[in-house]
Amino acid sequence: MNDKTIIDRDTYRAIKKMSREELQAFLMRYANGLLENDGKSIDLREVEKDLRQIKGIGDKRIEEIMTVIEKHLGV
Repeated sequence: MNDKTIIDRDTYRAIKKMSREELQAFLMRYANGLLENDGKSIDLREVEKDLRQIKGIGDKRIEEIMTVIEKHLGV
């Protein structure tokens, strides 16, 4: 992985225990935090790439998560 850690070990363990609803809520809070960070925009493809690195989240679930994120961002 690169020098910048996206998700620390404790967060990763918490994510593994989350239900689908909890994971979606977490990701929305994460995305909102990125948007509020100095008004910078986020690169949805980078978010997707980072999500794909989380063990246990398959392609279909990633697509569902990205759809929810895009919906809430108005993309």
